[in-house]
Order: sequence, then C-alpha cells, then structure tokens
Amino acid sequence: MAGTVEGEKVDVSFNGKRCIHSRNCVLGNPHVFVPNAKGEWIHPDAASVEKVVALAENCPSGAITYARKDSGPQEQPPVVNTVRVRENGPLAVHAEIVLNGETFHRATLCRCGLSQNKPFCDNSHIKAGFSATGEPPLKEAQVLEVRDGPLDVTPTANGPLKLEGNAEIVTGTGHTIARTTKVFLCRCGHSANKPFCDGSHKKIGFVA
Repeated sequence: MAGTVEGEKVDVSFNGKRCIHSRNCVLGNPHVFVPNAKGEWIHPDAASVEKVVALAENCPSGAITYARKDSGPQEQPPVVNTVRVRENGPLAVHAEIVLNGETFHRATLCRCGLSQNKPFCDNSHIKAGFSATGEPPLKEAQVLEVRDGPLDVTPTANGPLKLEGNAEIVTGTGHTIARTTKVFLCRCGHSANKPFCDGSHKKIGFVA
C-alpha cells in the first residue's frame, strides 16, 4: 500500500513496504492517522500542519513523509546523524541517507538477515524470534568534528551494510557505542559482535 493523500496545507505520503508498524502515527494522533480504518485512514487536515509534520517525522522507518504547501520548511536532515540499535530488531537510521541513488532522512534497516525487502526491515525478525541486544557494550568513541552531512549506505553483495559519512551509533536508550566516518554493520544476523560485522556472513553463506 502506497500513495499520497492531499490536504489543504500539507500532503502526506505513505509507503507500506517501508512500514514496520511502530504505531507512532496512530498513537500520536488517531484523528490524523486513524487506526483500523476500513477505508481512508490518513487525514492531513485533522490537525495543524505543525502537528502533522511532527507525526510524520516521528516515523522511524520513513514510511510516512510529507510535503508542505504553506511555504513552511520541508523536512531537513538532523544535526547529528544517528544509527539506533533496536532491541531484537532493526537499525533505525536518521540522517541525510543516500541509498541506491535516492536521498531520504529516515529508515529502518534489516539486521536479522531475513527481510524480504532488504535492505529495509519488514518485521521478519519478529516471526523468526531474532535475538540481539539493543544495549551492546559501550566503547570509547572518537569525537567527530562534523556530525551531520550525507551518509552513504551501501548494502554490500552478500555482506554487511557499509556506512560512509559521519554517524553516531547509539543504543536503544541513547548511549553512544561508536562515532565513525566509515563502518560495516552486520545484516546477516549472525555476527558475534553485533551491531558490527565480524565476517560471519561468509561462514553461513549469506546471500543478499
């Protein structure tokens, strides 16, 4: 399910293939994003533009986006690029993400190796009972002079996610694991050093 719902002052778009059902939208304002609706479930005019914008930008997967029509600012990249390690779940990236020739600001990337929509998460980790802490051991992190800017994300062939650009990797509770300008993150689900790649994809014959 995908498409755009036009509003008077803001249009809201939804990409069902990117959605991980975090429910931030329907819990944030069930008048704008109506839960369990049989028909149209997105109503951009049911709240102020600022509230609709805040709801959209709180969608971690980037499934919900918006286009303002009131001359207000469109979504901007964050001042700090972050990769959040979700407990037993994906990597939630918030940055000026450059991936497969597209640029966007929010994405949840598979780290269990089972998604049918790689490199994006499709909640396969839930069905599979994927277990991986969102609170890996903290390490001494370097200081980055610049903390924003483009973050190139490359799903390497049969291997990890390669991230090139300024990024802060943080636990689910926000503690810093690493600050980096280039890193390889596990997406096969078998690394013994999650979220980082340790070469396990070669041993298990990971294909992606």
